[in-house]
Amino acid sequence: MHVDGTGQRGEDLAAERDETEAQRIDRNWIELLQELRIVQTGGQVLTGFLLVVPFQQRFADISGGSRVLYLLVLSLALASTVVLLAPVMIHRAVFRSHRKDLVLRLSAALARIGLAMLSIALVGLVALVFALVLGTVPGVAAGAVMAVLVVVMLFVVPARVRHHSVTDPYVAD
Repeated sequence: MHVDGTGQRGEDLAAERDETEAQRIDRNWIELLQELRIVQTGGQVLTGFLLVVPFQQRFADISGGSRVLYLLVLSLALASTVVLLAPVMIHRAVFRSHRKDLVLRLSAALARIGLAMLSIALVGLVALVFALVLGTVPGVAAGAVMAVLVVVMLFVVPARVRHHSVTDPYVAD
């Protein structure tokens, strides 16, 4: 298995690109950082929103169950922020130690964990908002719909792309 987690296909693509293993690792690191930048921004906006909620007047009126859900969502959002920031700190800690391959593997795993945590936070947030606005049953239903969307977009679609040839005339090779 290769550093980027693609197995033999990673070697084939590296040969097609005429790049060395070090160049491939550098390219994969840059691609991972670009992905993390996008996700971190969204996660940080969500976290910022959640941090100001208790200071709103209506927060005192929410039920104990909603407060627990709020605290779980906030905790997941904060934890996902830390996990998604960790690859940058790890890279800084081992900079110039010639361990970028290990940093890339670890960072890719942390990105997956952080995305999962953030996704669960989003499901909880949707459930919380719908429960506060419409009631418990609509909150549970909205959370379930969001959970299905998360599973489809984060697991089903990538698995289909990974295991099937996708031909799209609008995508350049």
